[in-house]
Amino acid sequence: MEPLNQKSIERVVSQKALQMGSSFPCQICVVGFLCGVCLTSLFLAALTSFGTFQFGPILFSTMSMANSSGNSTFSNDISMIARSDCHFKLKETDRLWDSGSSRERDNEERVSLLYSAWSAELNESTSGGKEGSSLPNAPHLENCKVKTELYEYLDKRTGTDVFPPWTTWKGSLQTFSVAAFNEQMQKLRHEAASEGAYPPWIAGSDEENYPMTRKVQRDLWIHQHPLNCSSPDVKFLLTDWERLPGFGIGAQIVGMTGLLAIAINEKRVLVTNYYNRAHHGGCKGSSRSSWSCYFLPETSRECRQRAFELIKSEEAWRKGIVTSKENYTSKHIWAGPTPRKWGLPWNYLQPTTDLNGTLLASHRKMDRRWWRAQAVRYLMRFPTEYTCNLMNEARHASFGKLAAKVVLESLAGDWPKENSAKARSSDIDEYVWSNQKPWVPRPLLSMHVRMGDKACEMKVVGFEEYMQLADRIRRHFPHLNSIWLSTEMQEVIEKTREYSHWNFYYTKVRRQVKSNMSMAEYEGSLGRETSTNYPLVNFLMATDSDFYVGALGSSWSFLIDGMRNTGGKVMAGYLTVNKDRFW
Repeated sequence: MEPLNQKSIERVVSQKALQMGSSFPCQICVVGFLCGVCLTSLFLAALTSFGTFQFGPILFSTMSMANSSGNSTFSNDISMIARSDCHFKLKETDRLWDSGSSRERDNEERVSLLYSAWSAELNESTSGGKEGSSLPNAPHLENCKVKTELYEYLDKRTGTDVFPPWTTWKGSLQTFSVAAFNEQMQKLRHEAASEGAYPPWIAGSDEENYPMTRKVQRDLWIHQHPLNCSSPDVKFLLTDWERLPGFGIGAQIVGMTGLLAIAINEKRVLVTNYYNRAHHGGCKGSSRSSWSCYFLPETSRECRQRAFELIKSEEAWRKGIVTSKENYTSKHIWAGPTPRKWGLPWNYLQPTTDLNGTLLASHRKMDRRWWRAQAVRYLMRFPTEYTCNLMNEARHASFGKLAAKVVLESLAGDWPKENSAKARSSDIDEYVWSNQKPWVPRPLLSMHVRMGDKACEMKVVGFEEYMQLADRIRRHFPHLNSIWLSTEMQEVIEKTREYSHWNFYYTKVRRQVKSNMSMAEYEGSLGRETSTNYPLVNFLMATDSDFYVGALGSSWSFLIDGMRNTGGKVMAGYLTVNKDRFW
């Protein structure tokens, strides 16, 4: 029975050695084990020359290794494991490691390739190149030409209808036309118009927007688009945008919201003229030096033409049919009465703004906050193709590679080796899914850090306090890890390195190094086109983000707050580091 037992022991030892080779660094384990075996063998060999040696109660005898062939097998097994199996395991580990690294490098190359291909197509589309593509769909990019055509369609009347073609159908579905549905569609539109259809640029429920937002936006559009602009009853307020030195883009927009309030109160159609920030090479043709370079015009073409005709008439000026900004005082423009035609809806704003851990339930300027939100939402209701392209470029620069990674992980084939022809677009692609917003990493928090020369107007705090508010949001929403950061200060960008648990995204633009540089000086150093485009990109990104941290003492943050509160973001809340100085 001894030989059998010896073989059983050998198998057990061999199995143990194999397990050890798989679960522990073989070199150390096996070498140590072999050293013990070798020393024991040498010791027993020495004892064999003296026959039997008794040490205490233990009897060591040459019989303990009686089966020399068995001992040879045991030693060979161990040697094989040491020389072959461990070597094999190490080689296998190296091979798997190399394979994983190679696969990772290959994936990175594919991501870069797809990103570059999208970049080329984006450049072609913005320069008027081809639109067809066999590439995988870029979820973070919009078809700006198609979107703009839809917005223009929704911003004008059809025939003598009171309203544009607004229905309960959303987005591109309003243009869906099948012969069998044409009559039904016309009936639906007339019913919607007679019942008071609401404008399609408002997202979210009534509870997710400021009170009466849908009705106010509809009424503003009707007010700014009379059925007959040549009627003697139609009066106008024709004005340039503010262009005094030191007026930032936020101050210009705030000033225009005041002029729109005057127009509403005096029953005039507001017509804007020269916009200095659009006086650059990016704005082409009739949109140059005009607000319409960035957003659809505030009134119809017919009313604009009529207003420009009237300013040539002395009688029209004398009778007050047309007025300009110069007819009103600065106090009237900046702090004039809020339109009361909708009652006092600001008295029941939902308190969702947080300051120092407390919700702001009321303050002295609730009416102004509500009105500016409504006015800026109307003025920015539909972006132009130029603005759409700016947003595409910004999303692609910041999120393009991440989008490429997400897309490649979703493909069944090994793109581009197995690049099949792009599937033909179906009706649901064109009319339903096209209404989805472009992809960004969500949830996304937007943060506007205003410092620099703003200290003369508001309490300025460091980047650390903004990040404390971001961390507060993250404690409630632990899956939040992405921040879209807008700031004019380079030191803020550099401090983001201290927050490795966040992913920061921002526009690539030269920022201020000196904190005592004025905003006007800084914008002048960037040039008119850049100093206008990149803030508007930041503004629209902040409007669409899931959460927002800012400073209500800044006009820019104030306007962003208004856009969010008329864009379905009321219940997302607003964490501010300070409050408006007039509250």
